[in-house]
This record gives sequence, C-alpha cells and structure tokens, in this order.
Amino acid sequence: MAPKLPNIRYEHTPPVMSIAEVEQRLTPKSSLDLVTVAQALHWFDLPNFYDQIKWALKKPNGVIAAWCYTLPRVNGTVDTAIDRYYSVVSKPYWDPLRKLVDNEYRSVDFPFGAVDGDGETGPFEFVSEKVMDLEAFLQYLRSWSAYQTAKDKGVELLGSDVVEEFKRAWESDEEGGDGKKIVKFPVFLRIGKVGEI
Repeated sequence: MAPKLPNIRYEHTPPVMSIAEVEQRLTPKSSLDLVTVAQALHWFDLPNFYDQIKWALKKPNGVIAAWCYTLPRVNGTVDTAIDRYYSVVSKPYWDPLRKLVDNEYRSVDFPFGAVDGDGETGPFEFVSEKVMDLEAFLQYLRSWSAYQTAKDKGVELLGSDVVEEFKRAWESDEEGGDGKKIVKFPVFLRIGKVGEI
C-alpha cells in the first residue's frame, strides 16, 4: 500500500539476518540517516536488531525512531466498548509481547543517545487522528494480531453480539448524523541516535 517513490526502496527481509546479509541485501556500513519502526519493535529480536542498526546508521548522528500506538479513543461510550473488547474479549489471544505496547514502549531496552540536548529518548507522546465510520473502525479491529490469532483458532472475536455493542456505542451520540467520528490514536515515540561507535 505504500507509495512508490524514486528515493525510497521497500525491502521485505527475513526476521533474522547477519550483518553480512544486511550489507549484501540492504545497505553498506554507516550509510543510513534514519531507520523507522512503526508498531513493530516489540516483535523484534532486539539485541540482534540493535547491532544491525548501530552498524547501518551513519556515525555519529544516524537516528532510529520507533513508535507504537495504544488503544484508540473516541468518546466515553465507545471507549468503554473498546476497553471491554481489549481487556475481556480479545485478551486471551494477545501475545505476551503486547505488554510492551501497553506500557507505551517505556520498558523497551533502547540503547541510543538523545537526539537533542535534553538527554531523553522518550517515549514522547502525541496523538494521531483519523475520521472513521463504524465499518472502518471494525475493519481496524480486524487488523489486530489478537483478532488474527483468534481467527486462526476458529474464534470470531467480532461476533454479532460484540458488533451490536459497538454499533450501540457508536450511535449513542451521533455527531452530525453521518456516522463518522474522530478516532484518536495515542502514539508513543522512542527516538535516539548512534554515537561514534
């Protein structure tokens, strides 16, 4: 789905690669200005990944930025349905690594220096907003790894009772009558740079 741009190369790689494979398939040593990781750092073999990042980023100021987002917020009624869906309905299907996201990447090992003089690497919080109707929101819930895990086990987390609960919550305070709401995603950013290594 990402746009094809002349200055960007997308590469799907194996989950674990040696430094030699990184150099052969991706990039020479000390050649990258920036590496980004969106909603995925908690899945990585961090010691191996960090070794590769420190090898690939330009010295001394190559930057790594990794972020996650936690449960979206809509309004009190919808938020109650989201919280129940997350903590009750989908809970048995989350991987234990999800706790790193729940903790806003605060407990993720992040061995990089601060980008600016404040000495902090985060997490820094901001909010991303998206206008969604109920169907788009339910489609977002279907993208959750817990939903996919349940589905693989023959369990439908968004059964008619759960969808009806979301529908009632969504329609409880119609804003403008078009069925669309602003969905706010709390985002937590860790950002750092490599040193003279």
